Amino acid sequence: MRKLRIILCLTSLVWCNLLIAQVKVSSWNLQNFGKTKSEAEVNFVADVLRDFDVVALQEIVAGYGGTQAVAKLADALNRRGAKWDYLVSEPTESTPYATERYAFLWKTSKVKRLKRGWLEQNFVHEIDREPYLINLSYNGKAFTLVNFHAIPKKKQPETEIKYFKFLPELYPENNLLFLGDFNVPQSHTVFNPLKKIGFRPVVRDQKTTMKMDCVEDECLASKYDNIFYNSNEVRLLHSGVVHFYRSFQGMVAARRISDHVPVWVELDFRKGG
Repeated sequence: MRKLRIILCLTSLVWCNLLIAQVKVSSWNLQNFGKTKSEAEVNFVADVLRDFDVVALQEIVAGYGGTQAVAKLADALNRRGAKWDYLVSEPTESTPYATERYAFLWKTSKVKRLKRGWLEQNFVHEIDREPYLINLSYNGKAFTLVNFHAIPKKKQPETEIKYFKFLPELYPENNLLFLGDFNVPQSHTVFNPLKKIGFRPVVRDQKTTMKMDCVEDECLASKYDNIFYNSNEVRLLHSGVVHFYRSFQGMVAARRISDHVPVWVELDFRKGG
């Protein structure tokens, strides 16, 4: 009888593990990611991102070199023990000096692409760098990433972000995750409409942009990067940022990788809360 109970317990644990629908997502503004990045720098980026399941990148160079740099990053990730796929957007329809591309990368053994990514066209005249969306599936749970890089703070990014409140209405069947560099903190009132319907930031009071030089132990400046998830659909397990600059002797060398740190979240898609 005791053996039977042990077998039943072990069987229950196996089934629980099979039903787990957890995914680890990261978002990173990679600051002019293109042909100027060396092979060593691309490999460093791959080492930072290798443990995530899905990655959303901003500030991919729109001209020659941007798409190629993402391909090199995917190749570097493939050499680190898992198979990765990727998509790079067309250039955003902004002014020439501000246009850029977005990118998504994901582990093919864990995440499936449901359809090709698309640049959101509903507010293309209201949003300078229109967001890039992709539908993915993790253990049968579908979700949509909304990858975004807002205009700089001095240009009032809230004038763009305010249109995000309409996306849940435009995509009522999609489990949306808003992620990227918003150039305003999550505490800004522009996010209130999303918060009222259940969206929550994965980090609070967390700085994500890097100073030119550390002042004592403070190396970060502004609270710009975040991920917003629908708490009615998924549950937050863990979240944080990657302090990659600590791997360098100084901020000058670290900022050759980026002037932002990656933000990340591990989510449970089995239930909200």
